[in-house]
Amino acid sequence: MTGTRKAVAVLFLLPALVLLGALVVYPIGYSLIRSFLDQSGDSFAGFDNYKALFTDDSVRTALKNNIIWVVFAPTVATALGLIFAVLTERVRWGTAFKLVVFMPMAISMLAAGIIFRLVYDADPSKGALNAVWVGVHDTFAESSAFPNAHPGRRSPLEADQGGFITHATVHSGRPVVLPLVGVAPDKMPKNTKPAVQAKPEPGKVTGTAWQDFTRGKGVGKLGAVDPSEQGYAGMRIEAVKGGSVVASTKTAADGTFTLPAAADGARLRLPADNFREPYNGVEWLGPTLVTPAVIGAYVWMWAGFAMVLIGAGLAGMPRELLEAARVDGANEWQVFRRVTVPLLAPVLAVVVVTLMINVLKIFDLVFIIPPGSSQHDANVLALELYRKGFSEDQPGIASAIAVFLLLLVIPVMLFNIRRLRREVRR
Repeated sequence: MTGTRKAVAVLFLLPALVLLGALVVYPIGYSLIRSFLDQSGDSFAGFDNYKALFTDDSVRTALKNNIIWVVFAPTVATALGLIFAVLTERVRWGTAFKLVVFMPMAISMLAAGIIFRLVYDADPSKGALNAVWVGVHDTFAESSAFPNAHPGRRSPLEADQGGFITHATVHSGRPVVLPLVGVAPDKMPKNTKPAVQAKPEPGKVTGTAWQDFTRGKGVGKLGAVDPSEQGYAGMRIEAVKGGSVVASTKTAADGTFTLPAAADGARLRLPADNFREPYNGVEWLGPTLVTPAVIGAYVWMWAGFAMVLIGAGLAGMPRELLEAARVDGANEWQVFRRVTVPLLAPVLAVVVVTLMINVLKIFDLVFIIPPGSSQHDANVLALELYRKGFSEDQPGIASAIAVFLLLLVIPVMLFNIRRLRREVRR
């Protein structure tokens, strides 16, 4: 009877064992053997493929980024999950909030990558993150309305530290002309008015800064204020003597300005702030920030997973311990740090270990989100394995990367198995 039961058990397990052997054991064995062969697969290469892991620039970049992923992604996702689980435990709408936070788990990595490729777009009119960032920036530091303005032909201005300054000194009672070009008529600010020739004032320096736009022969005079031309409204004018600013003002809507007597004998400067380029946000997917940006997309997806597991741990926590701590005078932060977190340590370990195994295999987001110019800077081992094996036709190095990834995962898996066995014994 016992033999019959064993036979039945083997028959039931046989399909699973066949699939396990075909899909797991055989690929691992083949990859291990292939990693010791040359790229053609005909000759034994020894450890040459493994040496390439530490000499190839792309593989080293991938290894460095994998370390960043393992350190930060599980930590941040688990910390956010813990915060969300604790803060939403006592509020009425906590269930709805948890549902919203967990919802990204229902989205595939491919879809999430496409979403965040758009979110991180450098163009503020397309990328949501840069649209918000630019809006906040412009609230405190508005960009210039005349970024392309510059002196034209026979101009009294010359370049000076990103701005422009007059060749000669100016004097009171003699109106100054500061003609500029480079701003299309349809790009002029709405508050500008037709330029006006400034009138002389005793003891003061007056002048006009305007768009000296002449449409052709016989229409408008170069260097002179014409009725059809627009003034530069709000442009800052500084009077400089001996390298110091002795007076400053801003032009009116018609481009006219007035400086006090202190400006007599000074040179007039249009500082660089007048020509500051519009702020276009942060290059999230550039070489510097691409890895943190992709990690942010991963955390968006997996923080909900961490929150649900930690929330389940909180639900099974003995409430009398928390109440006892409060009765003893502990504040909420002390209860959280010295009671809640230690009691949740087994659950937190499960979440961190699960996410560590997951990020070691990360591929989809890194393949989709970074543009071609930043792919190398965002590279990870799983993506490099794909490239070596399918794009660069180096199956030996690809197999070595696969074995190396397995070796990295095994210690984490052993730790998880030992921890689970300890939990069972308890």
